[in-house]
Amino acid sequence: MAETYMSKLDKQLQELITYAYEHAEAVRQRFDAVGLTPDDIQSVADLVKIPVLPKDQVIHLQQTDPPFGNMLGVPREQVTHIFFSPGPIYEPAPDPQAASWAVAGEALAQSGFKPGEIVLNSFSYHLVPAGLLFDGALTRLGCTVVPGGVGNSDLQIKMIRDMQIRGYVGTPSFLLTLLEKAKEQGLQLPIDHAIVSAEPLLPPMRAAIEAFGVKISNTYGTADFGLIALNSDPGLPFRLFAEPIVEVLDLETGQPVGPGEAGEIVATNFNRVYPLIRLGTGDMAINVDPNPGSSAQTERGLILIGRSGDAVKVRGMFVHPNQLALAARQVPGVLKVQGVVTQPDNQDYFVLKAEVENGVNGTAVTAQLKELARNLCRVRVDVVEIVAPGSLSADAPGMIDDRDWGTARP
Repeated sequence: MAETYMSKLDKQLQELITYAYEHAEAVRQRFDAVGLTPDDIQSVADLVKIPVLPKDQVIHLQQTDPPFGNMLGVPREQVTHIFFSPGPIYEPAPDPQAASWAVAGEALAQSGFKPGEIVLNSFSYHLVPAGLLFDGALTRLGCTVVPGGVGNSDLQIKMIRDMQIRGYVGTPSFLLTLLEKAKEQGLQLPIDHAIVSAEPLLPPMRAAIEAFGVKISNTYGTADFGLIALNSDPGLPFRLFAEPIVEVLDLETGQPVGPGEAGEIVATNFNRVYPLIRLGTGDMAINVDPNPGSSAQTERGLILIGRSGDAVKVRGMFVHPNQLALAARQVPGVLKVQGVVTQPDNQDYFVLKAEVENGVNGTAVTAQLKELARNLCRVRVDVVEIVAPGSLSADAPGMIDDRDWGTARP
């Protein structure tokens, strides 16, 4: 059985590599630069021959040759949707037959979602792919979707009660907001199963949601690959799906780490529209491999432990120091900024420290920075803290994550 599984996977990989080399110029250039041809990649084990593509390099490719950096595997006219990630990175939607839709459907089915039920989808539908991905997966499963987004909580509480909505997909913080606000109004929501993503599901938040009788599953995914892994219990490990191919690599050697060791998550998809081969996600994880002799990826797992780069996720959106620096450069009198995120009361709290010149109007600076940061990062700044010149050292990080992670980063 294992040989059949691996032979099928190897064949899929060979076909993808050959197709990408022939149709995506950036892939061909990567191979040619190190003297590789598609014939050199005959199996998953051969992937180590291909240098990892860091996300920063994707940004460079797209800036050099916008919008997709010659990474598309089909004519641009065949792209159905275009999404956006900080960088900026433009990401085309996968083919309607791509595995990412099936993987999302599998995650929903494993999390208790059933055909015929009405589901509230609070993921965003604009610029980012999460809303559309889950919408498509839910309708394919046979569910009816209410595209609620985030906000209008009183209206959403009414909808949930009027339609007796039991299923929820979205961020855990907004789910908890709905549950707690309904409780304050003396109401009980019928939601009893949920699948969440895009932001940390720390143990206190999970416990608070489960106290309302909600069975909750947590997914790990990226805008590039869709869903990658699922966690359906209070334990730390996420179980990998069959696709995309996931490697956990040592940052220094580039070699796969052993069970219990930490490294960067590197993934390869089978998406002919946008073939991503050994893309470094920037996410760090501990490799969980309870059965090292097994070849099935679905028997492996990850414990997420953070980011290898400088970006930090705030309320489901990555905030990069470069975005904050760009905002600062547009406000006269601002010398430097630093973002700090904490999580009091199970909600992300985002503070922007702003070092300003003496005599600058702090009120005006605060308003401008809040507006610019929201526009550039798509995240609300809760407080702008004005600090004196010299308060932020030259080597101070642009983003600080002061949330109490413990040992896990869902």
